[in-house]
Amino acid sequence: MDINNILHGVECSCGKTHHCDIEYVYIESGAIARLEKLCEQNENILIVADENTYSAVGEYVEKTLHHKTIKKLIFPGKTVLIPNEKAIEKVKETLDGEDIILGIGSGVIQDLCKYVSFFSKIPYIIVATAPSMDGYASDGAAMIIGGMKETVKAGLPKAIIADTEVLKNAPMEMIKAGYGDIIGKYSALCDWKLSTIVTGEYFCQYIYDMTYQMIERTLEVATGILERKEKSIKTLTEALMIVGIMMSFAGSSRPASGSEHHLSHFFEIVGIVNNEPYFAHGIDVSYSTVIIAQIREKVLKSEFPDVLYRLSREDYTEEINQIYKTVASGCIALQDKVGNYEADRLNIYREKEENIRHILDTTPSSEDIIKMLNVVGLDMREFYDLYGMKKINDAVLYAKDLKDRYTVLWLYYDLFGGGRIC
Repeated sequence: MDINNILHGVECSCGKTHHCDIEYVYIESGAIARLEKLCEQNENILIVADENTYSAVGEYVEKTLHHKTIKKLIFPGKTVLIPNEKAIEKVKETLDGEDIILGIGSGVIQDLCKYVSFFSKIPYIIVATAPSMDGYASDGAAMIIGGMKETVKAGLPKAIIADTEVLKNAPMEMIKAGYGDIIGKYSALCDWKLSTIVTGEYFCQYIYDMTYQMIERTLEVATGILERKEKSIKTLTEALMIVGIMMSFAGSSRPASGSEHHLSHFFEIVGIVNNEPYFAHGIDVSYSTVIIAQIREKVLKSEFPDVLYRLSREDYTEEINQIYKTVASGCIALQDKVGNYEADRLNIYREKEENIRHILDTTPSSEDIIKMLNVVGLDMREFYDLYGMKKINDAVLYAKDLKDRYTVLWLYYDLFGGGRIC
């Protein structure tokens, strides 16, 4: 599949003209050599990486650009890099007249470069070091601002360099994370259709179909991904890139991020607040996709009640403060702004019940998702062992409060109070 053709844009039957302002995406063996041509008009380059990503390919990048003036910002590799105000400021204060930012890394490095590039109006190129997530080609930066996980509308890279010789040697955990992130699209796409029925949200069949196709292509090469076969790693990387482009087409992360991502964000934010461990993003997403499938199954087995579930304001505030602590006020303010707790969707649920049940029923089951994860050695037991049943059930109930997006988590809460799922 020629990704660069997709970048040119699509006149879509949804009524919109989709486009993505990335100039080039190169997914190939030896792609790093293309930096020389891409940076021919740039003289002063800021490289941003961490110790791990720099050791993977940093010297090769510098050798390719040996005739340029290069400054480096290398974050420590032994501690988890958090894309927060402190990290943003570190990148901004290192900039001193450079005319392009060159990120070497994946998720957090990508988001930091994207964020600083956009607000500093300096272009950036990302050299991918792992096929671990779908954000390379999206126009959203997943940041933690004021303790809250936010997808900030930001710019796009000038180019993405994905050298398959590098990617196939990435840590296996990160390769599995990329695979898990793709599997999570089953949940995200289901939530998108659900929201279209319940809230009237914009929907595009082209974006939906293209994203679904990327899931299917990834499943076809799952065994090869685990074996680090270069062709399979390339297919996974293409899928992640195209999903990112679909987010840019949609103008939001909706095609790729739903309730499964909200659970993942819950484990990350609570982990940071309480200094507790959490999985890499894509792995959290993959396991959370199983939990979300179990929620769909529980809804399908249940009768819709006659009244919506609601806590009193006092009880809601008390529980949110217990769970989120220092970021609780941000969650409360967000939900007050969005008005989800004031929304009376009971008549919509009654009117659209048949459609809602059909959408939930035509998405893979939890058993199916578990089988997909097992192919690459992802075992739900490690998810239960790390988080325990209480934290998982807390996530089912409270993850919805981190975001303004309607998903099956709101359906489950509205109808059944977000009761225990495991």
